[in-house]
Parts: sequence; structure tokens; C-alpha cells
Amino acid sequence: MSYHSVVMVKQVPDTANISGQVMKPDGTVNRSKLPTVFNPEDKVALELALQLRDRYGGTVRVLTMGPLKASDLLRDCLYMGADEAFLVSDRRFAGADTLATSYVLAAALKRLAPFDIVFAGRQAIDGDTAQVGPQTAEKLGLPQITYAEGILGAEDGKIQVRRKIDQGYEVLEGTLPLLITVVKDAAAPRPSRAKRVMAFKNARTLMELEKMAEANSLLYIDQLKEEYLSKGLFIQTMTADDLDVDLTRCGLAGSPTKVHKIDSVVLGANEHETIPTTKDGMYALIDKLMEDHIFG
Repeated sequence: MSYHSVVMVKQVPDTANISGQVMKPDGTVNRSKLPTVFNPEDKVALELALQLRDRYGGTVRVLTMGPLKASDLLRDCLYMGADEAFLVSDRRFAGADTLATSYVLAAALKRLAPFDIVFAGRQAIDGDTAQVGPQTAEKLGLPQITYAEGILGAEDGKIQVRRKIDQGYEVLEGTLPLLITVVKDAAAPRPSRAKRVMAFKNARTLMELEKMAEANSLLYIDQLKEEYLSKGLFIQTMTADDLDVDLTRCGLAGSPTKVHKIDSVVLGANEHETIPTTKDGMYALIDKLMEDHIFG
């Protein structure tokens, strides 16, 4: 029996580079000031879905909600081995908290039904709430298994999952369809494949094709779309108009979570030490850092 999966992925700011300059006065992150990365646990979730397909057959589709720039993430998923990619993007979805995000994602997943399994990372590094996966499952009426660290097997419409718990693990069996959230240690994501990079590097969303047509008067959007569809390079975009959603439940309007207060934290030191710019000074600095277990 083959299994058809949808993986929810997210492009997130590289939080390793967070500084005061990237925080807005309202307490949200100015994402344009940070480079973006593939959310680590979502990448592991994609790997588990690909492993399931490799073992049993089926398909793996990926779904992300974000701005046009998120199409870069979808191409990365295609490079890894995903069969098809979908972008959910609309200015009216901007500023969404987990409640509004899961509402829109659930609506998009209904458009992609039927499927056997929805995979997602346990949480995103730009929020650390671990809420979107479970909230999406609740809105779809799906059973869920969280904190998965391995797929043990699947048969007869059921799947066996090893779930991480404090001081160990437990083995659970779930009836399909269901949603699974994945921890970072569940698998090592495979690298992009060179052949797939060459095959899908030109995959484009409708908005990207429209920009191409605007920049070249010899290109016509209808012809471009037909050409990219025929080559399997068209990334479908779903907007609020494509989804059966109540706009009062989307974006900022549908987000009850508000930032109450934000503090700027400045780290300082009460004392300092001057290091001579000599070879001996360098060796002394290294010895001190190793002594303090900062490295080494």
C-alpha cells in the first residue's frame, strides 16, 4: 500500500543573527532585516515523509504559508525530492499568530485532500510555540501524534510511530489519516540532489511569472503559465480568494495574541582585560577561553 503525505514547511528568520536592529517597536521581528533558513524540524519532517514514500511508494507534497520569497523554500523541497509544492500567500494573511495561521493552513490542506498523513516540524525557531501542528489537526478533525522521532511501520490503514518523551520513548499506533509533528533528532535530512536542482531550479509561482512578463514585453502570462505547467515547473499559489476562509479569522484580524511588552536587553561587563596584539597575547587568550570552557 502506498501513502500520500503533505508536509507543512516554513521559511524562518535566521534567529542566530537576532539583534536590536531587527526588532520592531510592536515586538515583532522585522523579517526583511534577517536572512531566512529552512525551519530545521520542518526539514526533518520532510525527510521522514520522503523515507515513507521510498519504502512504501506514494507521493510527497509540500505546503508553506508566507510571502513570495517563500518560493525559494519550496524549490529547496523539490531539490530534496518532494513531488509537488504549494504556496499559500496573501497580504491579508500577514501578521497571523498560531490560531490564524493554523486556520488558513487547515483550509489549504482541505484543498489538497485526500491525503494519508500530514507531517510538520514540532515547532518553528522563530516562535517556539509548538502550536501550529496540533491546532491544524484540531481544525481538520484529525488525530495527531506529536514529538515523533521515527516511523516504525505502516499497514492496514495504520501507522506505528516512536514518540519522544521525558527519559525515553513510547510507541504509538494511529489510524490514517492523521497529523504527525517531528522532533529534530528523528532523521538527518538528505542533501539536495544535483539532477533535481537542474530539473527544478526554474520552478516558478504565478507571481514570479507575472514579474517575468512585466519585465519583458515579449512574454505573455497565459503562455508562460501554460509552458510551466506542461513542464511540471509551476508552483501553485493559493490566496484568500482561492480558499474558503473567513477573513475575520485571518492575519492580524484573526490573531488574539498580542505583544504586551518588549524589553531591549543589553549585555555588558563590569570589567575588561586588554589583550596585547602579540603571539604571546594570542596564546594567553586561547588558554583563558579554554580554561573558562568557552571553547575547546
